[in-house]
Amino acid sequence: MNILFVGDIFASAGRRIVSDHLQDIIASNSIDLAIANAENAAGGFGVTPAIAEELFSFGLDVLTSGNHIWDKREIYDYLNRQPRLLRPANYPDAPGSGLAVVKARNGVDCAVLNLQGRVYMPHTDCPFRTADRILASLDPAVKVRFLDFHAEVTSEKIAMGWYLDGRVSAVVGTHTHVPTADSRILPQGCAYQTDCGMTGPYESVIGVDTDIIIRRFLTALPVRMEASSKEPELHAVIVDVDEATGRARAIRRHAINGD
Repeated sequence: MNILFVGDIFASAGRRIVSDHLQDIIASNSIDLAIANAENAAGGFGVTPAIAEELFSFGLDVLTSGNHIWDKREIYDYLNRQPRLLRPANYPDAPGSGLAVVKARNGVDCAVLNLQGRVYMPHTDCPFRTADRILASLDPAVKVRFLDFHAEVTSEKIAMGWYLDGRVSAVVGTHTHVPTADSRILPQGCAYQTDCGMTGPYESVIGVDTDIIIRRFLTALPVRMEASSKEPELHAVIVDVDEATGRARAIRRHAINGD
């Protein structure tokens, strides 16, 4: 089976390119499960219930997130109502869940996990031990297991890939908004990539208007962050998984340049 994971959807430019291309990607690549990180979908900071519903209407099956999931207060109650929008599981006492078990288009039950790193990030419980607890709680019959690991530091992401090799089908990183070129299959069948990259405006500084960020670096003064809308690109990975064993057979990057 084929799993599509779309990297951090940033503001209206990211939503628009997903809307324009998602169904074509699903059809042309025989996608059985479509996942995306949506924590930046509302103007670059958080996601609202209306925007989450919009993203589901495009054909996404599960939405993951990260530290920005808490930026819009109205999402708190929605997290408890909508199990297909995840927040990192290692927040110790928060609305929502970091795990969803969903049925893919081919009828296979799949577990989607969301965890957040701790280095240079808000304080949370240990993501490694949280992963252990979640995986121990899963029905062993659910072989296909996909993790969005939302983390800042490359070494922490790579360590998680090795830690979960043989126990999950894929570990794909998010948060830095810069796609990495290290997609590979680890020895025990875990597909891995350090960062999927942003789906949003690439004439920007990781999504934000370039002039604003340059001014911040030059002056060290606070600035109001505003999303760019220029040069949208979609960045994703497609993972081919043996649904009988949960082992990944291939992972490849998929990118689209917008108008």
